[in-house]
Amino acid sequence: MGEHKDRMLRGELFCYKDPELEAGKHRGSRLLERLNSTGRDEAEARRAILEELLGHIGADVVIVSPFYCEYGSQITIEDGVFINLNAMLIDVGRIVVRQGAMLGPAVQLLTATHPLDPEGRVHQALELGKPITIGEEAWLGGGTIVLPGVTIGDRTTVGAGSVVTRDLPPDVIAVGNPARVIRKRRD
Repeated sequence: MGEHKDRMLRGELFCYKDPELEAGKHRGSRLLERLNSTGRDEAEARRAILEELLGHIGADVVIVSPFYCEYGSQITIEDGVFINLNAMLIDVGRIVVRQGAMLGPAVQLLTATHPLDPEGRVHQALELGKPITIGEEAWLGGGTIVLPGVTIGDRTTVGAGSVVTRDLPPDVIAVGNPARVIRKRRD
């Protein structure tokens, strides 16, 4: 493994133009093209592609195409997860979607961030990944954006169109930009 990939996996600044990382992105792109060209009724073919693309995929997972990610290998999807169409999981950092979670249409999980200084961001092509975890049975409404380094607690619901900038505890409902807890969940 090369220096920049090792740095990426450790959550340190790395050069995203590194040839090994570029090859990983191309691999992901090729697999996504195959996945997004299969029909929903082609369950076995879709499953085989997802097993090759993702770091881990559990049982009874539904991912509706089109689906987008960068590498794929940094993504863990546990059992019983539902991901609706147009989801974008930018997996520079690790992404874990726990058992029974649901992601509405056009949800974005964005682990990538860059230095604020243009020298590092533009001229040195530096990037950094911060992990995202979506808790068990959490539900992210359509168009939710989750920023780098955020953990969403088990059974938490995030309202459609929210931008989650900080961790959310379990068993709450959060909405807005930035997302704020509006109440505890009631069963």
